[in-house]
Amino acid sequence: MIEVKEISEKKLDENYKFRVYLKNNADEKTLDKQFKELHNKHFKNVDCSKCRNCCKTLGISLSENELNKICKHYNWDMAKLKKQLKEKYGKYVASPCPFLNDDNSCQIKDFLPATCKDYPYTNKDERLYSLLTIVQNSRICPVVYNILEDLKKMYNFK
Repeated sequence: MIEVKEISEKKLDENYKFRVYLKNNADEKTLDKQFKELHNKHFKNVDCSKCRNCCKTLGISLSENELNKICKHYNWDMAKLKKQLKEKYGKYVASPCPFLNDDNSCQIKDFLPATCKDYPYTNKDERLYSLLTIVQNSRICPVVYNILEDLKKMYNFK
């Protein structure tokens, strides 16, 4: 697995060109199927706790309901926690994630919000319309990088 810091500007440029290629040549349903298969293939052998670049870079986004469940479970003061987070578009956000411990463990692993559970969204439908985000995430998540590399081979992209 490649480490994110190893991705060069040349490789990023290649990924942006591949994005354009997919936009112009890929069938939406086929691409979704390919993404899901590659997502399952790569995440089967990955321990995200060894990386946590998403937590360090993108941070966290919590709904009021998710925040409430976390505070109840851990017996935390919700008002105090809300002051530590920034409210944006009806969500509570922070970057880096304030629940990431120094040893890369997650304080709220039993109550992960949907954004954490679903990241990097490579097993979701309509990937053709989120290719820009996927390319950007290839700098954050080694699995996304590897998925793109496999897709380039599948499409004989040079």
